Amino acid sequence: MPSFPPAALAWSVWGLGALLYLIGFYQRVAPAVITEQLMTEFMIGGAALGNLSAFYFYSYVAMQIPTGVIADRWGPRRLLTAGAGVAALGSVIFALAPDLWWANAGRLLIGASVAVAFVSMLKLASHWFSPQQYALASGMALLMGVVGGVVAGVPLRLLVETFGWRAVMAVSGGLTAMLCIATWLWVRDDPSERGYASHAQHMHQSHAPTPVLKGLLEVLSYRNIWILTAVPVGFSGAVLTFAGLWGVPFLKQVHGLDPKSAAAITSTLLVSWALGGPLLGAWSEKMGRRKPLYLITAGIALLGWLAIIFLPLPLWLLVVLLVPTGFASGNIIIGFAWAKESVPLRVVGTASGVCNMGPLMGGMFLQPAVGWMLDNRWRGTVDAGARIYDAAAWQAGFALVFGAVVIAAVLILFARESHCRQMHS
Repeated sequence: MPSFPPAALAWSVWGLGALLYLIGFYQRVAPAVITEQLMTEFMIGGAALGNLSAFYFYSYVAMQIPTGVIADRWGPRRLLTAGAGVAALGSVIFALAPDLWWANAGRLLIGASVAVAFVSMLKLASHWFSPQQYALASGMALLMGVVGGVVAGVPLRLLVETFGWRAVMAVSGGLTAMLCIATWLWVRDDPSERGYASHAQHMHQSHAPTPVLKGLLEVLSYRNIWILTAVPVGFSGAVLTFAGLWGVPFLKQVHGLDPKSAAAITSTLLVSWALGGPLLGAWSEKMGRRKPLYLITAGIALLGWLAIIFLPLPLWLLVVLLVPTGFASGNIIIGFAWAKESVPLRVVGTASGVCNMGPLMGGMFLQPAVGWMLDNRWRGTVDAGARIYDAAAWQAGFALVFGAVVIAAVLILFARESHCRQMHS
């Protein structure tokens, strides 16, 4: 009998998919440190800037269900390769964009292409890792993504100040093209393609795969999927809105920080979020339950955002509170494992695609919404072509974020516990 693949091989195959997710996360939050350049160069306000950033999310969310369905039927290798290739093209278009239309088009292509990364990683994890390692792999995926987010903080700001944002984005496209080639050469959908035993042998059945529409309707027939898709809209949406776009200008305009210091603080939120993902996933696995830890961390995140948004905190205390708030927001990893356990294994890819819409819908809705609120409260102040907003405007904008977190916390109460086991054969 063939043995299971060695850990080094399994992690290297999964790791190339994770690199595309890292690049996708880098592209997701990169606008945060170039807000002034984008507003000045394209002559736009907060709502248009939020929309430019959200073009990434529009296509990303739209691709989740098709990606999950295709991952179930065609496998992640081809998806990851194609995704890296299109992401490279989108990066170059964004870097060379002569106007806002082309910048939006570049962001749209990037979002659509890197959307394949997370679902493909989960699919690879179900084949290359044991079921006990699935939550760990999901958490490590978030960790890899946040590494990309951290690169898009202070390091990106330093590169932009030295070479300009267009040159940096063009080089990013070149590196992504190199990943496209490496993925095709190394990644395989299943360990059996390299002579090893698969951790998902029971999924290789002789009958035809579930038809696309039937599989999607089956996934949507489970209440947990609806709930576990909606919950991350609040928790992830808050993190992506603050660290991914509006946190840096907020810290500059309200607390008087320079761009590099502001980017370092928002990176603190991302790092805490990354650490929370794998640890909370592993803890829920040890507890043998999903719901209690999800609820506890929801309460911590809720209190954290309440203080950060509505209390007149000194800067040092705001930074301190971002750590537990970000860590608790990593609870969405519990939700991914919980969703996997809420459906039959044959439609795990589709379920993952549906549930992965939640975190990105948070950014898609909240980033433009905060920008719209800022523009509504704008008093006409401009500095070097970029709009300046007062503290009251920022609080009104972030109040929308807090409302989304409240709704997310309440929704968890209605999900059915899986006890860390497949609920359906």
